[in-house]
Parts: sequence; C-alpha cells; structure tokens
Amino acid sequence: MTRQERHLWYDFLRAYPVKIYKQKIIGNYIADFYCHSAKLVIELDGSHHYMDEGMMQDKVRTEKLDSLGLLVIRFSNADVDGNFEGVCMAIDNIIKERTR
Repeated sequence: MTRQERHLWYDFLRAYPVKIYKQKIIGNYIADFYCHSAKLVIELDGSHHYMDEGMMQDKVRTEKLDSLGLLVIRFSNADVDGNFEGVCMAIDNIIKERTR
C-alpha cells in the first residue's frame, strides 16, 4: 500500500462501521478498497494514473467494474494529502447513500 492508502486505511476505513476490505481482488483487478454492502470500489491514484496510458487502463477497469454493478470512485494521492477530511466525508456520504 502507498503512504496515502495506509493513511486512509488506518485513520478512517479500518474502523468504519460498515465492513471495508483493502486490496480486494475483483475479477482480474485488485481494488485499493472495497465495500461490499455499498457495492463501492475506492481507488487512490498516483501521478501515473493521469498519463494517457494510465487513464486508458483506468477507463477499461472502471467499465469492467461498472458492468459488475459496482461504483468506482477515485481520489488522487494529492486529495488524501491535502484534503483528508473531505475525502473521508465524501466516502462516508456515498456509503450511507448506497446502504440505505
């Protein structure tokens, strides 16, 4: 796990009241984080995800996960570093909305 993934895991997701898995295998992919009850994949993206090849790979991956009925949300590592509380609030809101 990257530094940002560890931060999100240990300082928010690990103790979240709804079960969240880290490094979850889904088909041919490994999701950074996965919440089964919300059908939610949480991805943290480093700089290589914003280059042409990385963006194309992410598009294909997201389409495949979408076809399985999963919502994929992405945050940049910079989001976690600069707005950790906002990232946590966004995740919390989405999980609450999808588990009602």
